[in-house]
Amino acid sequence: MFSKQEAQQLKKEFWTAFGKSFPRKWVLYDTKVKDLSFKFSADNKKAEVSLDIEMKDEIFRNAYYEKIWSLEDILKDFIGDFQKEEYFSLENGKVISRIWVDIQGVSIFNKNKWQEIFEFFVDKMDGFERFYFEYEDFIKDI
Repeated sequence: MFSKQEAQQLKKEFWTAFGKSFPRKWVLYDTKVKDLSFKFSADNKKAEVSLDIEMKDEIFRNAYYEKIWSLEDILKDFIGDFQKEEYFSLENGKVISRIWVDIQGVSIFNKNKWQEIFEFFVDKMDGFERFYFEYEDFIKDI
C-alpha cells in the first residue's frame, strides 16, 4: 500500500499525465447551466465519466434529469451502455442525479492501467460532449 502522501503524489501524476496525453479543453463545468457538469473520476477499483445534475432544488434537478432521460436511446448511441440514478447519494450526503459510464478493474495507482483509463475517459467524455452539444438547446429549455 501507499502512504497518504504517496497516494496523493500518484493521483497528481495521473491527472498531469492525462492532461499532457490529451491536451484538450473539456466542457466539464462550462455547460452554461448552473450545477450541471461533466466529471472524470478514478480510484483504486474503477474509472468513471459522469453527467452530474446537482441543483439543490429537487424540482429543477428532476426536470433536467427527465429531459436528459427522455433522450436515453440517443445518449446510448453516443456513449454506449450507461447507468443512471435519479437520487444518487454522494459520500458527503448530498443527493444529486447522475448518469455515468465506468470501467472496472483499473486503478489510478497502477501506472500500467493509466493508458487504458485515459482512452476510456477520452472516448466516453467525447461522446457525452457530442450528445450535449447536439441537444443542448432542448436540455436547457426548462
